[in-house]
Amino acid sequence: MRKIKAVIFDMDGLLLSTEPIYTEVTKAVVSQFGKSFDWALKSKMIGRGRIESAQILIDGLSLPLTPDGLYELQKPLMEKAFLLAQPMPGAFALTSALVVQTVPIALATSSNQHLYQIKTHQHQVWFSQFSAIVTGDDPLVAHCKPAPDIFLEAARRLRIAPEFCLVFEDAPTGIAAAKAAGMAAVAVPDPHMDLAEYQDADLILGSLEYFDPKPWGLPSLAR
Repeated sequence: MRKIKAVIFDMDGLLLSTEPIYTEVTKAVVSQFGKSFDWALKSKMIGRGRIESAQILIDGLSLPLTPDGLYELQKPLMEKAFLLAQPMPGAFALTSALVVQTVPIALATSSNQHLYQIKTHQHQVWFSQFSAIVTGDDPLVAHCKPAPDIFLEAARRLRIAPEFCLVFEDAPTGIAAAKAAGMAAVAVPDPHMDLAEYQDADLILGSLEYFDPKPWGLPSLAR
């Protein structure tokens, strides 16, 4: 494997356990229209930008809404619930260990800046570790995942060439974006996801706790 010089992380469902919150909020909203939200539909939305994922939901359930209209219904529920988002297993330990070993780390999340601030409100010390943070509404990110834009911008801010970056992602669209950026990619999927969706990943893990830095040329991590 190539020697890695920097690591880029997705956030939702990888570092923070926000996907169950998205699910419950979406269920509550669509129930107002007599609809139900299941994993088959969610799996098509996961990892995509707000507008695109909203349109998938609207089309899938024939909701009489626009993406912005859907967001306005979701927003107050999300703003309250995301304040309680907790770390995923191994997330804090891994990012902290990389920082101790002076490996540059960046965050590349499809969340907009507003929701990023809410989700990380009680984890500000943790997220201050990141040398670069790129959100989905950043003006320099023209296209959402699976386009490579957000990862290329993160690498540019780290001043590390894409081929020396390793991406951690939980979504197939994120893996596709990382590979399109010319980066190595480790998938940490939700247990409900079909692993066939991650065939382009360089490695699939059940948890960040199981990551071994040695094959990537990264220093040993004391966790």
